[in-house]
Amino acid sequence: MEKAVLLDLGGVVLDIDFHRVFASWAKDSGVDKSLFYDQWSLDDAYKQHEVGALSFQEYSAHLARSLGVSMSDACWQKGWNALWVGVYGSVIALLPQLTQRYTLCAFSNTNATHAASFKHHFGTELSHFETLYLSHEVGQRKPDTQAFLTVCEGMGYAPKDVVFLDDSPENVTGAKAAGLEAYLTRGDAQVASQLKTLLERLT
Repeated sequence: MEKAVLLDLGGVVLDIDFHRVFASWAKDSGVDKSLFYDQWSLDDAYKQHEVGALSFQEYSAHLARSLGVSMSDACWQKGWNALWVGVYGSVIALLPQLTQRYTLCAFSNTNATHAASFKHHFGTELSHFETLYLSHEVGQRKPDTQAFLTVCEGMGYAPKDVVFLDDSPENVTGAKAAGLEAYLTRGDAQVASQLKTLLERLT
């Protein structure tokens, strides 16, 4: 196999909706969900959580302090895992063909709590991937150049021989800076179209 395919998970393979997280937190805390829309952010604590430097308990404690919201750990976690809508069916349907022609792996910015949840709910669909490179396990996150280089090394491919798909412009830019062939793709139809193009390369 000359090339490898590396896919993001959320927004590329898994359908996610952060509105569901905020709705759950609002319901359980009795706080208007506009608070979470207005004040929650991808702050340093979030990023530390994604590289495994903060546990979910530490991260939820940070959220409680920064947002001024009091909830049990169970409620924070229930809302956090309300993220998943499902899988992109057209994308999943193409994965078996991809594995016949490419080394297929995933690279996701995530955390231990989300990883346990999506592996539980979508384990069958994710079994098509040879390896899941998850930021909290790798200890690095997209869009850092070194994160992509670390994953490529783990896959055993030079960056130029890895095709990467992500729904974040920032991550695509980071991947290109690391030397990968990268494409911005969002949603079932767009991702599936790009995967079909990759399959057609080798026909």
